[in-house]
Amino acid sequence: MSLRIAEIFGPTIQGEGALIGEPTVFVRAGGCDYRCAWCDSLHAVESRYRHDWAVMETDAIWDEVVRLSDRRPLTVSLSGGNPAIQDFGPLIARGRAEGYRFACETQGSVARPWFSDLDMLVLSPKPPSSGERVDWDAFSECLSMGRDAGGIVMKIVIFDRTDYDWARETHARHPDLPLYLQPGNPDSDPAMPVDPAALSERLAWLTETAMADRWFAPRILPQLHVLIWGNRRGV
Repeated sequence: MSLRIAEIFGPTIQGEGALIGEPTVFVRAGGCDYRCAWCDSLHAVESRYRHDWAVMETDAIWDEVVRLSDRRPLTVSLSGGNPAIQDFGPLIARGRAEGYRFACETQGSVARPWFSDLDMLVLSPKPPSSGERVDWDAFSECLSMGRDAGGIVMKIVIFDRTDYDWARETHARHPDLPLYLQPGNPDSDPAMPVDPAALSERLAWLTETAMADRWFAPRILPQLHVLIWGNRRGV
């Protein structure tokens, strides 16, 4: 089984969502069916970077995960790009047999049977600021495929009031899904410094807006890895 891999790195902490702060090795897939306007992982998305992606067999990927983790089972996060456009089922089976846990974040555009083998499925539908439109039938199919996963949560990135209103509508579609919101990082270029004060202001605005609206459903979190390391890759 050959997979296109943009990078494998860690262990580091998960920087966002339901597993924030958890020690993790990341396997970042190359390739995506979306082109979000504010994507912070273009090196794993755009075809102009495809020559930088490694074509790796499952065994080779697993050997690197084991090397990085010193054979100590932890969480392996499948990210991208969109990892769902490739078959990570054999890798998940291999890792879980050795006591590792698996999480996957995807926009919910492609459903895979291996979603049910995950310990955590993070569905991250993209809001209007992304320039993409969600196929809700495909999203529902992802929920169906992940019904036996250890957990399913929804995570939405918020850049403006339109995104916020859209997130409320999206939550109304799936009120039983635990919801995580995070303010978007407008300066995600690895060559650009991060402005912590600006990020703090965005987080404050999002928090204050939700509280003023008495919308208590979401957990509102920062991108912890951005606050610690800025826009550096591989951390």
